[in-house]
Amino acid sequence: MTEPAPTASHDEIARIREVHDLLKAEIGKIIVGQDDVIEQMLTCIFCRGHALVVGVPGLAKTLLISTIAKSLSLRFSRIQFTPDLMPSDITGTEVFQEDKTTGQRMLQFIQGPIFANVILADEINRTPPKTQAALLEAMQEGQVTAGGQMYPLPRPFFVLATQNPIEQEGTYPLPEAQLDRFMYQIRIGYPTAEEELEIVRRSAHKGEVDVSSIVGAEEIMQMQTLVRHAPAADHVIKYALRLVRATRQPEPGTDDHRPQVVRDYVGWGAGPRASENLILAAKARALLSGHTHADIDHVREAALPVLRHRVLTNFNAEADRVSTDDVVRQLLEVVPVADDAPDAAAAVDRAIP
Repeated sequence: MTEPAPTASHDEIARIREVHDLLKAEIGKIIVGQDDVIEQMLTCIFCRGHALVVGVPGLAKTLLISTIAKSLSLRFSRIQFTPDLMPSDITGTEVFQEDKTTGQRMLQFIQGPIFANVILADEINRTPPKTQAALLEAMQEGQVTAGGQMYPLPRPFFVLATQNPIEQEGTYPLPEAQLDRFMYQIRIGYPTAEEELEIVRRSAHKGEVDVSSIVGAEEIMQMQTLVRHAPAADHVIKYALRLVRATRQPEPGTDDHRPQVVRDYVGWGAGPRASENLILAAKARALLSGHTHADIDHVREAALPVLRHRVLTNFNAEADRVSTDDVVRQLLEVVPVADDAPDAAAAVDRAIP
C-alpha cells in the first residue's frame, strides 16, 4: 500500500518562509538589489532545479551564487569554463594507483569538481558542446559514469550556470537539449541608480562581511520534498498546460488555434518539461510566500523564467525585434484562465481531460 504524500503543516510552511527570509537577508549583506534574481534562484533551489543566469559582465553573477552557497552551508565548487576544458576536468578521471604493501597497481577514480552540492558553471558557453554535455547526466540523473561505473553525486545538487549574452567570439551556444535541463533562465540586468550608488559606497569601504549559514543539507532536502508534494488544483494545472501547449504547432488534422503572436513569431514550442516546471515553481512560490497551495498567480510568476529558454522564435521575430519574453508576456494576456473562456485559445484546453 502506497504511503500518503507528505504535505506541509502550518509550522513547516512557517519554517520554509522563515528560512527563505533569512537567506535573503544574508545574501543582502553582500549583494545590493537584484531582488527578483535572488527570489528566482531560491525558488530553483527549493524545487531541486538548476538555473542559467544570463547577464553582461560585472553584475556580480559569480559573487551572488557563491554567497548563496555560503548561506546554505553546502559544499561549493566553481568550474571556470574555457575552450580547452575537457569532460574529465569536470567529472573526474581514473588514474593508476600502486599499493605500496603488495606492489599491485589498480585504477582508482579521482572525483572532479562536480562532486559538490552547489556547482557554479562560470561562462558555460565558452566551452565546446562535448564538455557542456558532461553536465547533462549530472544535472538530470544526479550521477557521473566513468569507466563503466556510476558514481552518485552528493545531495542536494544544484548547477547554477552563468552566461554572457553579448560575447559571441569564441563561444558555443548551449544545445536546446541542455537548455531544457535548466528549470529557470534568469535574466540579470543593470542596477538602478540608487543601487549602483550603494554598490560604489560599499566598495569604497570594503571589508570582510561574514555570511551566516542558515540551513543545512538535510533540512533543504526535507523542504524540497514538501514543495514537490504541495497541492495544486486541477484548474491551476490546466492553466499551466494551456500556456505551454499554446506555444506548439497544432496536431495533424486539427485546426490552428494558437494565439496570433505564436503563429507569427514562434518556430518551436516548449516541451512537457516546461509544464512540469511551471507547476513545481508555482508550488515553491506558494510555500515561500506562506500559502498552502499553488494558484494561478503563482503560475504566472514563474512563466517567464520557465518558458523564455524553451520557446524558440523564428526569423520574423528577429526581424521585428520580438524576444521570447515578449511572446510569453503576450501569452499571459491572451491565454484564458478559466476552462470555459470563449477565447480561441481555449481550444487548447479541449485536448486536456
